[in-house]
Amino acid sequence: MTDRKSLLKQIHVQDFAIQEVALFLDTHPRNEKALAYYQSYRAMRQKAVDEYEKLYGPLTIFGNESRSEWKWTESPWPWEMED
Repeated sequence: MTDRKSLLKQIHVQDFAIQEVALFLDTHPRNEKALAYYQSYRAMRQKAVDEYEKLYGPLTIFGNESRSEWKWTESPWPWEMED
């Protein structure tokens, strides 16, 4: 199991990698290696987000899957977490 801080760092790293390759794909849309890299990092990110939300609750408003309560506000905000 990974702790909250490590999972968030992992997701941020993956977000950065996805954004960077997306910029490359804007000018090289048929580059197979870049497309594979993009898909790989998207899958890794989704796995990390799924694990985070299972353990700690919604990471974004889109992760609130409960129909009976609004869990988004139950977790500490990013700036409220201790280092």
